[in-house]
Amino acid sequence: MPAGFPQARAPLAAALALCAAAGPLASGAGDFHGWAPAPPMGWNSWDCFATTLTESQAKAQADVMAERLAAHGWQYLVVDIQWYEPGATGFGYHAGARLTLDGFGRLLPAPNKFPGSEGGAGFRPLADYVHAKGLKFGIHLMRGIPRQAVDENLPILGTAYRAADIADRLRVCEWNSDMYGVDMSRPGAQAYYDSVFALIASWGVDFVKVDDIARPYVRNEPEIEAVRAAIDRSGRAMVLSLSPGETDIRAAAHVAGHANMWRISDDFWDHWSLLRDQFERLNRWNSWRSPGAWPDADMIPVGMIEMGRRTWFSHDEQVTLMTLWCIARSPLMVGADLTRLDAPTLALLTNDEVLQVNQASANNRQLFRSPGGGVGWVADAQGGRDRYVALFNTRDPWLLDDSRRIWLGGTVSEKTPGQAVPFDIPVSGLAKVVLVADAGGSPRFWWPPIFREVRWVYPDGSEVPADRDYGSHGEKINGIDVPAGAARLRGVARLDDEARRSQRGEALVFSAYGFSAADLAAPGRPVGLDLENLGLGRAVGIRDLWAHRDLGVLSGTFAPAIEWHGARLYRASPVP
Repeated sequence: MPAGFPQARAPLAAALALCAAAGPLASGAGDFHGWAPAPPMGWNSWDCFATTLTESQAKAQADVMAERLAAHGWQYLVVDIQWYEPGATGFGYHAGARLTLDGFGRLLPAPNKFPGSEGGAGFRPLADYVHAKGLKFGIHLMRGIPRQAVDENLPILGTAYRAADIADRLRVCEWNSDMYGVDMSRPGAQAYYDSVFALIASWGVDFVKVDDIARPYVRNEPEIEAVRAAIDRSGRAMVLSLSPGETDIRAAAHVAGHANMWRISDDFWDHWSLLRDQFERLNRWNSWRSPGAWPDADMIPVGMIEMGRRTWFSHDEQVTLMTLWCIARSPLMVGADLTRLDAPTLALLTNDEVLQVNQASANNRQLFRSPGGGVGWVADAQGGRDRYVALFNTRDPWLLDDSRRIWLGGTVSEKTPGQAVPFDIPVSGLAKVVLVADAGGSPRFWWPPIFREVRWVYPDGSEVPADRDYGSHGEKINGIDVPAGAARLRGVARLDDEARRSQRGEALVFSAYGFSAADLAAPGRPVGLDLENLGLGRAVGIRDLWAHRDLGVLSGTFAPAIEWHGARLYRASPVP
């Protein structure tokens, strides 16, 4: 991929016209699928601000979106979790935290974070600000009823029932203690959800991300149905997103009949192994995608995220992410701090030829997936016979075989003293070390790093901390560049917090592999496609959408060289 991204040439006029044809989102009339005719595009506060977003920060993000992104189709600004908790401080949650509620047990914005909400205004002033920019406004909502409302046994609006009458104290969130479930078999349960979404609708909300509801899906089906009914009764069209994943694909028909988008994985962060796994998931969910019902590969962690750090994805990996999300028509929700967009990130998000694939293509499908890591997707372009073609090189630049292993730490479980094992690995002459955590196929996700106190040791005995600890956000394979002159790599490999919490006997097996510069000399490999398989004839015209460059008329096998973890996206046209 050439250095940098060329700027997009024109706004997404065709895709925006398609969305506008569905009508404004003020009225809730009609089938809810018509409220999201194309995959929603927007911004969510979680990746960058976690639980700390304020009204002024939200307005600053809206300003940038309106000025620099809206012409390219980006329109939703979504305030994520804990907007109702005055003392929220970061990516963690506070057990027993006092929340801001009204007298009917409904969450309200915390005035210290959202001062415009004072006097009963709720999110209406912020929504009005966002709408005045030509954008749409969304919020996050946890499944259930606040435990605080149940403890105080607050009344349910318009009924003779109270919070304690409908609370399900058993079906609760495993990772956030703010809410009890709602037992939908009890009188007053639907009335509570109706009152919540009536309040949200009065604020002018256009998009609601309901969390702790898509997993476990079947258990939560009654509340999913309640949320759907409450939105439909609210009188306002609000796009419904369900989280977290992975949504159970056995419930695909049900989720597609109740939500506009739903998560197909746990939290997605900027690690290659997490991105690689999305290929299989998007292919598995492909047959369930339809207008207004979108399998969601999660937010896009590019630019400045996690309260001030730059994404760990490489340039090529960011191209792969956007190419896959677009060709598979996943919703696009960027997590970057928009006020700190650099030129490459802005170009990544404003390439209209690429975004058009996401917003206005059809019959999207995986064409092939080879054992060597080559993957191809194809889709029909709008208004003719042209095809979109995405080619990916998903292989690592290394092969993890026994001949390259330089350390084996063994199995670490709950029974291991300290649930950790130290490592002290020789690295002289190596260009890269790959630290590996094998979870034995377990899909569990963890947050804090599992390779800690990572540091380089030099021949004189001095130690220098690595740029960061490794293995956060569920990352199992961690490639680390060896600095010049380093002799050893030291640290501690520890069992993940999720395994500790669950106490189900899960374990991790730790190891490390070493590679020289010569081992990594190849920049990538060709990924080939027989152009006749596109159904356009023997000769086709090829245009590179990322580079905005016509490659000419080609025939036979088309096999561009693609960087490791890289991608290309083309438009193929029949030749008269």
